[in-house]
Amino acid sequence: MTIITVAPTGPIATKADNPTLPTQPAEIADEVVRAYEAGATVAHIHLRDEHDRPTADLGIAKRVLDLIAQRCDILVQLSTGVGLSVPFEERAKLVDLRPEMATLNPCSMSFGDGEFRNPPRDVRELAARMRDLGVKPELEIYDTGHLEAALRLRDEGFLDSEPLQFSIVLGVRGGMAATPRNLITMAERLPEGAVWQVIAIGRANRSLTAIGLALGGNARAGMEDTLYLDKGVPTNGNLPLVQRTIGLASALGHSIADVETTRKELGIVRA
Repeated sequence: MTIITVAPTGPIATKADNPTLPTQPAEIADEVVRAYEAGATVAHIHLRDEHDRPTADLGIAKRVLDLIAQRCDILVQLSTGVGLSVPFEERAKLVDLRPEMATLNPCSMSFGDGEFRNPPRDVRELAARMRDLGVKPELEIYDTGHLEAALRLRDEGFLDSEPLQFSIVLGVRGGMAATPRNLITMAERLPEGAVWQVIAIGRANRSLTAIGLALGGNARAGMEDTLYLDKGVPTNGNLPLVQRTIGLASALGHSIADVETTRKELGIVRA
């Protein structure tokens, strides 16, 4: 069974890049519901303020969570990455809302022209807080050493929610290049029993998603990862990207997981 995640917004793109990018709570909820109705069972959520800037505002986060929950039972995965300009301590507070899932980035790194700060001590404190609150970590791996850092967190007792869930992120300047070889290398290095997906940024999105599916991974789709449905063809929202990804999975003979199957595969117990 293949788990489909929708990532509707992200921290980088703006409506100037693509006017259908959802940034406000109602827009994000609308896009998530459309994706859910198409077959997505996880929503990876970034938040924007009233000026469309990345934010970790708890009021905005709660508004988005409530709007989604009122309309569907998709699993929500709040991004604690938020945006490069948002301090770590503000980002970390998002888990206090007790989403069923949230991202955990194990390492600092160069990110485009900026710096994505995830200090080791702060990461351990966030991992411990997520463990204590019962928030499932999505471990985002942008480079080979990030995997080793994540496994150290496991060995130190900060990650006790089995199976471990990884996202292999390819194509961010400062991280691993979006190549099949890098994807295969990272997939082979994951611990036994791990659940994983590839996140391919930009032009390699479709091809690497297909390779990831063929290797047994899950898939993420959405405007956080690409604004184009095809070369030179902007996507009209997130739904066409989700439908394209489901089509890839179906062409490989994969069944698409429903919400309850997704919960079971990820080891998430309904509260």
